[in-house]
Amino acid sequence: MKSLRVIAFALAVTALVAPAQAADRFVTVTGEASVNAAPDLAVIRVGVASNAKTAREASDANARQMTDVIAAIKAAGIADRDIQTSRLALQAQYDSSKPGLSKLVGFQLSNQITMQIRDIGNLPALLDRVIAAGANEMSGMEFVVSEQSKLLDKARTEAIADARRKAELYAQAAGARLGAVASISEEGAAPPAYPMQAMRAAGVPIAPGEKTLRVTVSVSYELTH
Repeated sequence: MKSLRVIAFALAVTALVAPAQAADRFVTVTGEASVNAAPDLAVIRVGVASNAKTAREASDANARQMTDVIAAIKAAGIADRDIQTSRLALQAQYDSSKPGLSKLVGFQLSNQITMQIRDIGNLPALLDRVIAAGANEMSGMEFVVSEQSKLLDKARTEAIADARRKAELYAQAAGARLGAVASISEEGAAPPAYPMQAMRAAGVPIAPGEKTLRVTVSVSYELTH
């Protein structure tokens, strides 16, 4: 019975020590890769702000002007699916230049739409059209890579290869061999834009730039002897 207790104790000690030893037989590295791509889609918000003494007058004036702006956008080849109202606001205007209570002097109606331009080369001419048609508000321009997921997949493959290269160096330096992959995790990062080629619209330069899509992965490998 004594010998059985000794064997059982030895097995228990082995079970406690083995996981600790296994945990030491890993190497964790970070792999990085990036892919550059020129944007092929522009998203911009344009609109009309109209001022008048009454809310009705501001609304009527805005409707006429905005109708001209939308007509100009459609005449430039922008489809209905790429045009969406994004802001419609009516605000009272007050004169606070004199002491005492502010005086109501009129109303402002702001109507803005968000549109997608699928041919960036037409962007300068399009903006010239909408400004000539009466647009007096413009904001939120963004350049987008529409096939971003495919490019990120390419970067992911390269990031894994980078991680493996680093892990092999560490394993060799430690006198070990690289084993199976134990875990993979990806860290997200916002892609910055780098100016590349400028266009000009209504006298204002526009730079669509180039997007750099980055992928960073953390990979753990088993080490064998």
